[in-house]
Amino acid sequence: MKPSERRKARQLAVQALYSWQMSGNAVADVEHQFLTEQDTQAADVAYFRELLSGVSNQAASLDAKLKPNLARLVEEVDQLELAILRLGAYELICRDDVPYKVAINEAIELAKVFGAEESHKFVNGVLDKLAISINRQNG
Repeated sequence: MKPSERRKARQLAVQALYSWQMSGNAVADVEHQFLTEQDTQAADVAYFRELLSGVSNQAASLDAKLKPNLARLVEEVDQLELAILRLGAYELICRDDVPYKVAINEAIELAKVFGAEESHKFVNGVLDKLAISINRQNG
């Protein structure tokens, strides 16, 4: 598997998570929609599925981990930035095979592609703080 396949999976996952957050539709329905309507050829589809189900199933605990690192309430975070932060937090917390620098960098890149002009700085700051707090807990 190529890194670009994981990057494409992350891009699709962020879009699917955003759709799930905004619509309130079942995750299975959102997943089906994305797999049938999006070009998934260049993506690691298994990783996309894992990110979508993992983040959606653990959204409350991910939000609880993000909360101390935010300067505002989770409910006040832009929905697209929240999807990116949740995905980044999921990779930091649940994916030991993804180095923390890769998880943070990928989230920053997602924010540059999908977010507002300065959102990559916000995402970087929040996930940096989260990575430090995770390392303290595990160290």
